[in-house]
Amino acid sequence: MHRTRSHRTRHTGLALSALLTSTAVASLMTAPASAAPPGLAHQDPTTLTLGETVKALKTNKVTAIELLEAYQQRIETYDRNYNAFTQMNPDAKTQAIASDERREGSKKDVGPLDGVPVVIKDSLNVAGMPTTSGWELTSPVTDGVSLVPEDDAPVVERLREAGAVIVGKTNLPVLAGSGSNANNSAYGPTFNALDQEWAPGGSSTGSATSVAADFATAGIAEETGGSIQNPASAQSLYAVKPTFGLVPNTGNFPLAGNTRDVLGPLVKSPEDAALMLDVMAGEHAGDPKTEGAVVPEGGYTSALSKKALKGKRIGLYGPGWRSGEKGELSPETAELYAQAVAKLEEQGATVVEDPFAGSGFAELAEVGDGGYDGRGSLGNSHAVEDYLRGLGETSPVGSLEELDAWADSHGFADDQRIDEMVAKLDSEPPVDEEFERASAEYQRIFDRVMDDRDLDALVFPQQVEAIPGIYDGEINASTVSEINIAGLPGVVVPDGAYAGGKPFNLIFVDKKWTEAELLGYAYDYAEAYGGRVVNRDLSHTPGPEAPDEE
Repeated sequence: MHRTRSHRTRHTGLALSALLTSTAVASLMTAPASAAPPGLAHQDPTTLTLGETVKALKTNKVTAIELLEAYQQRIETYDRNYNAFTQMNPDAKTQAIASDERREGSKKDVGPLDGVPVVIKDSLNVAGMPTTSGWELTSPVTDGVSLVPEDDAPVVERLREAGAVIVGKTNLPVLAGSGSNANNSAYGPTFNALDQEWAPGGSSTGSATSVAADFATAGIAEETGGSIQNPASAQSLYAVKPTFGLVPNTGNFPLAGNTRDVLGPLVKSPEDAALMLDVMAGEHAGDPKTEGAVVPEGGYTSALSKKALKGKRIGLYGPGWRSGEKGELSPETAELYAQAVAKLEEQGATVVEDPFAGSGFAELAEVGDGGYDGRGSLGNSHAVEDYLRGLGETSPVGSLEELDAWADSHGFADDQRIDEMVAKLDSEPPVDEEFERASAEYQRIFDRVMDDRDLDALVFPQQVEAIPGIYDGEINASTVSEINIAGLPGVVVPDGAYAGGKPFNLIFVDKKWTEAELLGYAYDYAEAYGGRVVNRDLSHTPGPEAPDEE
């Protein structure tokens, strides 16, 4: 079959040009991966976890500018084959220099993430940088309208206040519409840092590849139905899908902004996730959904312990949670999960088989491909309208009607997505009653089972089978969309690999606002078994081309 090359390479070059001149790019393309600054001796700073990075910066083993340049060199050397970014931050160097200046003098106070390089999913507003959402209509590289926000999204605002250095914005499928890949992005597909043939996870694909490829210390992801869980699982990263309303989600181009969308970190360790959540979580005046958010008094590192699992009662996966063909574990997944259960017991936990059996929980599901249940998106046109209004007066469009008119007058009249959004504005109710009923029932049964069985948490395999190839179908996850509809938290924990090398992962789940406890369990497990799959050798050819459509 004839295969056609995507336009990925052309768009990647345009995005990177914001960072370096063409001469500098050419000189770095043949450079080796980043060398260690003098203070770190032979250790490459791009290999450090966030916790290690913070310590290295505090003890002057590396400066913020040295760290940023190490990441930039690695990006220039390898990202042409992975396409993690839609655009680089032209102010990154200025931010790193400012961080170093804040550090001068032993009495200077710096933020908890001061000098730490992070990446932002390109559905989230970063002031002065276009928000593209991977959509041709809103992507400058395809001559779409440039939606440049005047203000940062609340989460980005908090990262800046903490001193983080924003490296760039990362790729995603059109309007975050896939939980498995970014194959339809205006910027071309992003590839899995562990193996370019494997699905990279969606829709926070670019952030996951950035962290797994050591292009950044941490990444911001967004989930509506698996888009934090799946990319973390596909690329062997730790992640937190938070309780709905814990982290402000305004300033993010919504998919189900008022019902399901959550923002969370993709990182290299449970400690890293806790450090990120300490910055990201809590009430924000710009997002009423965060009113009443429960943040632990001691922060999210407070429960990190090597004995966190001892004496805890842990519920296991079974047909009571998800029944039928969509819920069945593949034979190898079941075998790896059995090994994980034995490890939990070794850490002192008591396991409880299928605690949801007979509860009616599984009967609530309306599961489609990839385990996705789409309830909760009914009123999203109104959320998009609010998002566009929030871009500021300098934006070329401030409403769906204005965006539609722009599309019609600039050669995008055949884009059905914008037409569908506009058509739903008058007909959609402001409240999705079906979603609210499902969410309330999920929560009611969940809380009852957890209480009746005296459970401290659930631990499931995150995928029910190994991830597919990048063009071969959907990632089939065990908790999508049950915990999204219920608004419950989950923590993804890498736990080794399938025989063919694809990563195997667990997900720890509990009641709302229990992120600190879940991170404690994840920390205990990770300290004992350390299950991340890591690939530092990224010297591959450009990723596989999509087959021709039949």
